[in-house]
Amino acid sequence: MHESARHIIDLYQRHALAWDRLRQADTGAFAQERLWLERFRQVMGAGREVLDLGCGGGEPVAGYLREHGYALTGVDSSAALLHQCRQRFPEQRWLHADMRGLALDQDFAGILAWNSLFHLSPDDQRAMFAVFERHAAPGCALLFTSGPAAGEAIGQFQGEALYHASLDPGEYCTLLDTHGFEVVQHVSEDPQCCGFTVWLARALDYS
Repeated sequence: MHESARHIIDLYQRHALAWDRLRQADTGAFAQERLWLERFRQVMGAGREVLDLGCGGGEPVAGYLREHGYALTGVDSSAALLHQCRQRFPEQRWLHADMRGLALDQDFAGILAWNSLFHLSPDDQRAMFAVFERHAAPGCALLFTSGPAAGEAIGQFQGEALYHASLDPGEYCTLLDTHGFEVVQHVSEDPQCCGFTVWLARALDYS
C-alpha cells in the first residue's frame, strides 16, 4: 500500500478550503455528475433520508439533494469541511467521523460514497460494504465511484500525493451481492460523467 494512503484525512483537513473552492468552481463537472444523482433519486423512490459518506463541504452534491427535499446526514473526517457544511446548511445533520467505523443505528433510503470510497485502501473498501448494509433500508439506493480495475493510482492535490485505490469490478459485484445489494447500473470510465467509474445499486427487500 502506498504511503499516501495513511495521509488522506490529514490532507483534506489541511487543504479543506482549497478543495471546497475547487468543487464549487467546477460547475461543468457537476453538470455531468448530476445525471447519476438523478438516477440515484429514481432508485430511492419516495424515501427522503440520505447518508452522504465523505460529504466534503456540502457543495455541490449535498446542496443539490437538499434543494430536492432530501434530509441529509453528512459524514466526513475533516472538521474544516464539516464547518463549511454547517455554515451552509445548519438544518441538516453533519457528523465528524471516520466512515470506516460508522454505526448510527439508523436506516437510510439512500447512501452516497461519491468520490470518497476510492480514497480507502482495498481492505478498508471491502469492510465498507458491511457499513453500507448496516445503514440501508429495504430498497436503499447506493451510489459510489471506484477505479476501472484493481490497483492503486496516486494523483496530486496542492502538490501532495493523493491516494486512490480500486478493487476488481467482479469483486465489487461479489461484495454487493454478499451484503444484500443488486447492481442497477455500472459504467466504467463514463464519458458522460468526467470519466468516473460509477456503481448504482439497490438494497434487496426481503419483507
